[in-house]
Amino acid sequence: MVSKRQAELLPIFSLLLVATMWGVFWYPLRLLNEAGLGGVWTTLVAYSAALLLALPLLWRQRLECRQHFIYLLGIGLASGWCNMAFLLATLEGTIVRVLLLFYLSPLWAVLLGHFILGERMTSYARIVMLVAMGGALMMLWVPELGFPWPQSTADWLAISAGFAFALANVLVRMKQEISIANKAISAWWGAILIGLVWLLLDDIAVPQVGYQIYVAAIVLGLLGFAVATVAVQYGVTHMPVHRSAVILLFELVIGAAAAQLLTDEVVRPIEWFGGSLILMAAWLTARSQAATD
Repeated sequence: MVSKRQAELLPIFSLLLVATMWGVFWYPLRLLNEAGLGGVWTTLVAYSAALLLALPLLWRQRLECRQHFIYLLGIGLASGWCNMAFLLATLEGTIVRVLLLFYLSPLWAVLLGHFILGERMTSYARIVMLVAMGGALMMLWVPELGFPWPQSTADWLAISAGFAFALANVLVRMKQEISIANKAISAWWGAILIGLVWLLLDDIAVPQVGYQIYVAAIVLGLLGFAVATVAVQYGVTHMPVHRSAVILLFELVIGAAAAQLLTDEVVRPIEWFGGSLILMAAWLTARSQAATD
């Protein structure tokens, strides 16, 4: 029997667990990449393992899948791209820079909420957007060009992952009656579908690695991605949005600490300052949500 106190603490612990896991997922991915299993293949194998584990549950939820197919397709594709793009960005880019650019997602959420959900954009929301845009301009500014522009594939992937994350959240808000199980499973098959298309378009061959490497990817999927997906769905379902948004920012702290300990990556002062503005915008967005709850 779960006490009231435990019921209040479990969502917090689940989100802290998610933030910690996503802050360090890049490290085993880099190890597998160095072993010969590229990012797309690792993600595909890991999420396939998670989906296979969930097939019996997916079968029991088949009626709901048919009823909300379009929305689940949208959630799956948005979540799938978010997961795939974020993980590939952490393989190719500087960890802290990727995390900071990903947290432009509150800016995208405000814009999508305005245009898709018809939510009124207040003066406060416009100020928050300007803060986030100012931070993005600093991080993406290219002196040679004289204007801001993503400087690498990792930048594009991180920004698009943040946008996809915001889009998935907006779609979830549109159909809150969809079960947590189907939301989580949608993220897994969405990542698989995105991965298969990526393999075909980029003509990526099957990696010639030992079975141990594939087993490691499967374990990462079952004990890593699957656990993280369920935990985040549990946390955000049982906690106000403004609180979960602030707790998930802990991912940046973990990611920055892990990058400092495990890599020799250097983040420029201008990137730290621009990233601070982006984080401030994320916090201000959460604060405004708290005021309206």
